[in-house]
Amino acid sequence: MTGLNSGEFNRLLPHFHDAYRDGLVVEGKNADEKRGNPGQLALAEDKLLFILYYLKTYPLQEVLAYSFGLTQSAANHWVHRLSPVLQKVLKRMGHRPARLPEELLSRLETEAAQAVGIDGTERRIQRPLDPAVQEDWYSGKKAHTVKNNLIAGLDDRDIKYLGKTRSGKVHDKRIADEEQAQVPDGYEVYRDSGFQGHQMGNGITLFEPKKKPRGGELTREEKRRNQAISRTRVVVEHVISGVKRCRCVKDVFRNWMDGFDDLVMELACGLHNFRNASRVRNY
Repeated sequence: MTGLNSGEFNRLLPHFHDAYRDGLVVEGKNADEKRGNPGQLALAEDKLLFILYYLKTYPLQEVLAYSFGLTQSAANHWVHRLSPVLQKVLKRMGHRPARLPEELLSRLETEAAQAVGIDGTERRIQRPLDPAVQEDWYSGKKAHTVKNNLIAGLDDRDIKYLGKTRSGKVHDKRIADEEQAQVPDGYEVYRDSGFQGHQMGNGITLFEPKKKPRGGELTREEKRRNQAISRTRVVVEHVISGVKRCRCVKDVFRNWMDGFDDLVMELACGLHNFRNASRVRNY
């Protein structure tokens, strides 16, 4: 129901409690009670359970409210009140992916070098009512979507970088060119042919499948090389699947609050990194 086991939940809880308490010091102790009756969310563990349950299962707010003994308006308040708290926790614990190119470089320079993969991922959103807005967010695949590029380590499966949330109609390479995320010299970078031509640094080794020439065929050796690259690069697809264990970034996104589509993607990536650190590296 949360995507975490009990040990991981308990490890996250004290950090969540401290971050929430820090917010009350700034906003005032009665800020939440005035705006939304706490109902069954009186304790820190109740609040953490609430936001993790929301991100993992992504229920309708009426269902969410009923599950926690709240009104629908109070449930809406707590979703938007607790999401930034969880964001702060994941950043403090070092599980938030880099969001800026310079932040990515700084992070990778402190880690052991490993091969990384870059890929884009799309999420469906509700069809906007305004025809002009519909056109902006229409992906060309009979759906309205948003998109992010991400970079992940192929050894530790940690998400190193998460790009900004863009319209699904924007091509992955164009996003990469605009964001200019780079990795340090000596790195190996795996990507699909959709990024062909994008530069990620001078002293790196790029691995990308070779496209079949127009009117021609690939040689047997070229096909084998493409298969080898795909077997290595598929780790990025597995990482994206781990992120989309949170249904809020897998199901059709229903929330229209400005910037919230980007925030939930960051939370889903941070929770993947936290889970990965706990289970793979025995953190």
